[in-house]
Amino acid sequence: MSEALPRAFGVPVLSARIRSAPEDFFVEELPGFEPSGEGEHLLLTVEKRGMNTAFAAKRIAAWAGIAEMGVGYAGLKDRHAVTRQRFSVHLPRKVAPDLGALANDDFKVVDSTWHSRKLPRGALAGNRFELVLREVGGDADAVEARLREVAAHGLPNWFGEQRFGRDGGNVAAALAMFAGRRVRREQRSILISAARSELFNRVLAVRLAEGNWNRGLEGEVWMLAGSRSVFGPEPWSDALAQRLGEFDIHPTGPLWGAGEPRTLADARACEERALHDDDALALRAGLEHEGLRQERRALRLIPAGLAWSWLAPDALRLEFALPPGSYATAVLHELGEVADASQAGDRPSERG
Repeated sequence: MSEALPRAFGVPVLSARIRSAPEDFFVEELPGFEPSGEGEHLLLTVEKRGMNTAFAAKRIAAWAGIAEMGVGYAGLKDRHAVTRQRFSVHLPRKVAPDLGALANDDFKVVDSTWHSRKLPRGALAGNRFELVLREVGGDADAVEARLREVAAHGLPNWFGEQRFGRDGGNVAAALAMFAGRRVRREQRSILISAARSELFNRVLAVRLAEGNWNRGLEGEVWMLAGSRSVFGPEPWSDALAQRLGEFDIHPTGPLWGAGEPRTLADARACEERALHDDDALALRAGLEHEGLRQERRALRLIPAGLAWSWLAPDALRLEFALPPGSYATAVLHELGEVADASQAGDRPSERG
């Protein structure tokens, strides 16, 4: 997470390192549906170490003797971690090869069953994280006080640095693409996502600076917790205040596209203040030209079941779950300066 982004609860309370080993970053997909138990798609729950999702899908396709397009997965998981996620494998004859042939030290099948459809992107309820921070510096009481604040109030729902590429270069590349530079088709979607994420983060930064990231403005558009459903604007009421306080709804920011933003009044004015410079206007115009429609994203993130324990005076274990599309790095950023050991060049390369 870029140190240029502000924090909701004050100055950093720790410094630490994450991903000193893959086991220090465990991610488990929370399934979005129950398998049907029948059909021609074998649904595998796989645990893998040091291997990204695309590499795992390629391995599964080779094992099944099918094209890679016959393997489905709900979300992308990082290489520098231990991850547990689902894959679907299209086997029209409903006969699976030996599952034991897939297993090795960095890859194991936890569960398998049949399902009627290919696993589509986004078909998950969220992700559960178990993280270990090492070389922790800072006062333990202050760290725990910050964690209690996050648990009680939530935190800003930043797009993580993963969206912006090495040294944040994806935004500059998106501006160049919108200005006419040709890029590969697969790169195009990455740059479009970076452009939308940049504009959202700018709006969230202004709302954080103005103290209203976690409360409603006049003309606010609201998102229902646990869904992508939005409603409003509507007049402020005791009922809205209660729902906001109970984390049932969240204020939102724009995922930019063509058409008028849904916000009105103060909420619209805040977004215009955040997105008025030349780069923001160019990103807006480029996204509109691409034909994307206006969408919304919650400004506030609630880490469900946030818990922590000290494994040693300088080793902190965190557990929490996040909704789809949210980033564990947003949680770490609120604590302090957490260096990613996998990016430091001081560890051996890992396959995947």
